[in-house]
Amino acid sequence: MNFTLNILGTASALPTVNRYPSAQVLDVRGRLFLIDCGEGVQMQIRRQHLSILKLDTVFISHLHGDHTFGLFGLLSTMSMLGRTAPLHIYAPEAFGKILSDFMASFGEGFKFDPVHHTVAADAPVKIFETRSLEVLAFPLRHRIETYGYLFREKTPMKNVRKEAIDRFGLTLSEIGSLKRGEDVVREDGTVICNSEAAYQPYEPRSFAYCSDTASFPELSGWIKGVDLLYHETTFPQEYEALAKATFHSTTVQAAACARDAGVGKLVAGHYSSRFPDVSFYLDEIRSIFPETVLGREGMVIDIPLKSLK
Repeated sequence: MNFTLNILGTASALPTVNRYPSAQVLDVRGRLFLIDCGEGVQMQIRRQHLSILKLDTVFISHLHGDHTFGLFGLLSTMSMLGRTAPLHIYAPEAFGKILSDFMASFGEGFKFDPVHHTVAADAPVKIFETRSLEVLAFPLRHRIETYGYLFREKTPMKNVRKEAIDRFGLTLSEIGSLKRGEDVVREDGTVICNSEAAYQPYEPRSFAYCSDTASFPELSGWIKGVDLLYHETTFPQEYEALAKATFHSTTVQAAACARDAGVGKLVAGHYSSRFPDVSFYLDEIRSIFPETVLGREGMVIDIPLKSLK
């Protein structure tokens, strides 16, 4: 039942000797979702003891090289390792031609299909789901078409209290109704209230990914209350003018977004190569939003299950 973020890269456009370009793996109950795919992602996956072949689905925020250049080597490695299952890639429309050109030039012998799903949204929209998870895409404000992603568990079916089964002599059909959140109404008019006989076992968990983007007011509402927020912090506050000109965010802007959204924790990243040491970023961010960590390569952040029993 894990919900775990693995950070593979925290650099912006220019990688440094100790930072890799943007990439993260979100592990949800054993399913691995790759979010952006900068250069070096294969090495980082191996360093963090993740499985290349177990990558389930890929989500690309935008088509700048520091978010995509690692994908093509990764696809080739998957082929060499014998992948046969399709790899579903969610990305802006323009990625379709890039993928077609890559496959025409390098795809001979592939035993699996990389399948492009076009992402397009002007407000949060669901683009992917499993039995227990849904993923929403929402537009960010960058120099080209860019999207953020919100991963959240679905509300689980309720658990029926053991004492209620004996107390009310519940049938299998009645137990099913209670699990679905319904009250039980018997033929004699007896009502068994759901709140009395069943409970939600845990609080659904959530993670939002926001890179690259200028600050804009709607964003905090779209990611309201997520447990964990990754928000780019390319520049410190003194570079606010440059952040505006390049459609990026500062430390203070990311912190304000986290505060306004009421998130549980903020993880920063996408640091400018101007600053080999970004430890001073943390003071700027925490002055507004204390529950913050600076993302770094190899960092693993687990969102624990919150039982409601």
